Amino acid sequence: MINVCPNCHHQELEGALFCSECGTKLVEQSGLSTAAIPASDSRAVEARKSAAPPPSLPEMTGEAVASLHIVRTGQILPLVGRDEFTIGRVSEGQSILPDIDLTPYEAYSQGVSRLHATIKIQGDDLMIIDLGSSNGTRINNNKVTPHEEREIQHGDVIALGQFKIQALLRQDEP
Repeated sequence: MINVCPNCHHQELEGALFCSECGTKLVEQSGLSTAAIPASDSRAVEARKSAAPPPSLPEMTGEAVASLHIVRTGQILPLVGRDEFTIGRVSEGQSILPDIDLTPYEAYSQGVSRLHATIKIQGDDLMIIDLGSSNGTRINNNKVTPHEEREIQHGDVIALGQFKIQALLRQDEP
């Protein structure tokens, strides 16, 4: 079955949560309900409420040449130990796992695919490749063509479906 975007009328495959062309939400929320948070999880909720909002452009820390700033939570994930990272989410029964698992950050509800994109560090440059994800990848709201490398600049906002991360590159002082 093919879903049609109500905004731009782009045809999407069944199961897509967001339009890969314009980013519009495709799934109706009717029939879904929220779940009560057990008392044992209330500490995590309180910690999130009391956390200070993230700065508009966080500072790089440690030895990482590049890091990913999760916009919604303010958490920073340093890219260290290799030159190439797959980004996605883990799902039960999945045999190939992403290097950076966004599952703990509600990635599924934001439209992140299991293997959504690859980020490569090439010297001082940072590149991203969409791996044919269901809900697309955007850099500063510009669509990334699947399987083509696109350069990422310091401060760029990358949307994996509706999940937003900000690229932070080490800025050497002149």
